[in-house]
Amino acid sequence: MTDQTVSTEVTPEVEVDEAVDDTQPASAADSLENEGEIAADYLEELLDIADLDGDIDTYVEGGRAHVSIVTDGDLLVGPDGSVLEALQELARLAVMTETGRRSRLMLDIAGHRDRRRKELETLAKEAIADVKESGEPVRLVPMNPFERKIVHDVVAAAGLISESEGEEPRRCVVVRPA
Repeated sequence: MTDQTVSTEVTPEVEVDEAVDDTQPASAADSLENEGEIAADYLEELLDIADLDGDIDTYVEGGRAHVSIVTDGDLLVGPDGSVLEALQELARLAVMTETGRRSRLMLDIAGHRDRRRKELETLAKEAIADVKESGEPVRLVPMNPFERKIVHDVVAAAGLISESEGEEPRRCVVVRPA
């Protein structure tokens, strides 16, 4: 008796959609939308685990993905936005784990960042007025990077100079005459 090897090759039928070209890189907008969706899925899962209510919206603006949790109360914001900042970092890590790329994702909860932006713009305008009146630099309270960026933008638009000084978490903005 002889040993015979029988080879059978099975080729599955695969439909190919010629309109989709997977060899082309995704556009930057598609990539940012994907970041937002990954973060939204992650945050939705966290809300479910914690049995908290909230609607999640995603959008792309200013070259970054934005995720907004619409909810009542400030439980997810925490004192001075500390819980919001922690959730943002967790969402960014979830995106990086999924995509392999660092994310600049911005998270807002219960409109906290929008309210804070308005407060900071007012604070910056007051500092600008003080600097113009006295000619002396004005040092503001310590802020996180998001908050400092808002102040720097307002100061630059007014034609003055601003610098960040100090070490985290005590880093602050100093507004100086031009």
